[in-house]
Amino acid sequence: MSADTRPRLIVNFGRTRRSFWDWRGRRPFWGGLLCILAGVPIMYIPYQTMTLGDLHIRMATTAGAGSLIIGVLLVVLGLTLWFQPQSRVFAGVAAILLALVSLVVSNFGAFLVGFLLALIGGALGVSWAPGRPAVAAGPADAGAPATGPSPVKDIDGGRRAD
Repeated sequence: MSADTRPRLIVNFGRTRRSFWDWRGRRPFWGGLLCILAGVPIMYIPYQTMTLGDLHIRMATTAGAGSLIIGVLLVVLGLTLWFQPQSRVFAGVAAILLALVSLVVSNFGAFLVGFLLALIGGALGVSWAPGRPAVAAGPADAGAPATGPSPVKDIDGGRRAD
């Protein structure tokens, strides 16, 4: 195999990056990412043990299982936004409701970090709408003049009565 026939790393990287951009553009990517990132602190912080000198502070509460469930559900809703964009409204509304429940259950929504991430991610999921595909110009349209909005003409032929 010669050097000319081997695929170039830059070409493969560019192709992979373009395909990721295409995939990302057809779904509420940022809403899903924020929902996934919101689930991590909501799951983690209630089970965290902090140490201040010789003092160990355990933040586990009786609602620790509820925090774990809310965090896992937020991660699942984020993945739903990525892989099932048809159900974006349901997943977004559910993420917003879970964010509100996490205020009470999970140490003020993991100290407001998880709450805000889930709230913004859910709102992005609800508000995202798929774009329209671009219309490809065929060979018959190559010589046709562009049809844009026509300028508005006055009734009196462009003359104004000042």
